Amino acid sequence: MGMVNGMVKGVEKVKSISRSKMKMWMIRATTSVLLWTCVVQLTTIGEMWGPRVLKGWPSCFSHESAAVLEEKVLAVPARVLPPKRAYKNNGYLMVSCNGGLNQMRAAICDMVAIARYLNVTLIVPELDKTSFWADPSEFQDIFDVEHFITSLRDEVRILKELPPRLKRRMELGMTYTMAPVSWSDISYYHNQILPLMQKYKVLHLNRTDARLANNHQPLEIQKLRCRVNFSALRFTSQIEELGKRVINLLRQNGPFLVLHLRYEMDMLAFSGCTQGCNNEEVEELTRMRYAYPWWKEKIINSDLKRKDGLCPLTPEETTLTLRALDIDPNMQIYIAAGEIYGGERRMASLAAAYPKLVRKETLLESSDLRFFQNHSSQMAALDYLVSLESDIFVPTYDGNMAKVVEGHRRFLGFKKTILLDRRLLVDLIDRFNNGSLSWDEFSSAVKESHANRMGNPVNRLVIPDRPKEEDYFYSNPEECLQPSENPWDPSS
Repeated sequence: MGMVNGMVKGVEKVKSISRSKMKMWMIRATTSVLLWTCVVQLTTIGEMWGPRVLKGWPSCFSHESAAVLEEKVLAVPARVLPPKRAYKNNGYLMVSCNGGLNQMRAAICDMVAIARYLNVTLIVPELDKTSFWADPSEFQDIFDVEHFITSLRDEVRILKELPPRLKRRMELGMTYTMAPVSWSDISYYHNQILPLMQKYKVLHLNRTDARLANNHQPLEIQKLRCRVNFSALRFTSQIEELGKRVINLLRQNGPFLVLHLRYEMDMLAFSGCTQGCNNEEVEELTRMRYAYPWWKEKIINSDLKRKDGLCPLTPEETTLTLRALDIDPNMQIYIAAGEIYGGERRMASLAAAYPKLVRKETLLESSDLRFFQNHSSQMAALDYLVSLESDIFVPTYDGNMAKVVEGHRRFLGFKKTILLDRRLLVDLIDRFNNGSLSWDEFSSAVKESHANRMGNPVNRLVIPDRPKEEDYFYSNPEECLQPSENPWDPSS
């Protein structure tokens, strides 16, 4: 009896399996019919309305459109990527840049060179969001991150973020954070930083400004710093296109000079330079300096600092200097700066002497700049592009933008960059203003003292044990300068 029951159950099980297979076959058959019907209908629609409705669709319906698509694809040259460099990875380097756009730009170049030398993987750098400017921009908002990663893959492996397992370790605080010693030789990173990297696997450097020495580094390190700066760090297409539009608008009206007039409120508060300011403005600038704890110097003698050439030139001093240098009054002057402290009152003499004063805000519609508002680094990127292309570049203070643009213009063929001797100029200006010098004497002295300060080829000044006082690598990267050609230009 038990055997019979078992046989019956077995037969029922077989029937059940057969019914399941039959249902599955029916579902597949029905689905196939429906899909085939859709294909037929779409084919009919494509033949009737294709030119109007289906233009731009993948052309599986038309042999002619397929041929056109294939022709277009073949017409676009394939981007040739450098081969990946194979190396044993010694760990992951995370960096948090500090400062404004150009201070961070130089730091990124240094960090790539350090990562390459240590054979580690670099995570795309984090940009400063807590400085005075409070710019929330991420790396990819300013630079073309894909180009940055792929163009350097023959030197160093770069990732957008840590691998998941290491990201979890970071969330648990299992990483090591430190600030490297300023102006360090590359051997410091090999002897001090690499062992930490190998121990912790992930190392976070939370300050990056001026952390690699200007001089006495291996030639391949210096050249890699240049390659990152002049080739790998490309701005986003949105910034590049808007920069080209500004340049084209300027070019339509002839040659132009870019004046990096570093006379914004933050610069004056930080430096303590108050020449030409009224009492209320001096008090406002002083309050601001005391309000920011990371500005260490609080008590500053503005007059002494100015006489030592450590203050940015005022708009009035700049006007006299440009006139003394015989800059054509009909020349377009593009102001590469933020809001000038004191506004129209302080700009009056410059506007009177050079009526063709322009800024990006006057050349473009407000709608063009709406995505850049409250993003000082992106605005600075526009000024950077225009500065590179100008016929003459004149910075009134040797800050980070002035230095990095100076070096980039040297690389582009030693384009004319007037490097003002502020210490000499304020003395000459004071003597002219008090009647000790005639205009002709003043103008002659200014021209003579700046004849060899036009961005021409010179050796970088090296001062052992005083790196802050010597020439900055990025203002004169002489190891990389080839006046006749750009080594990273594919057309050369």
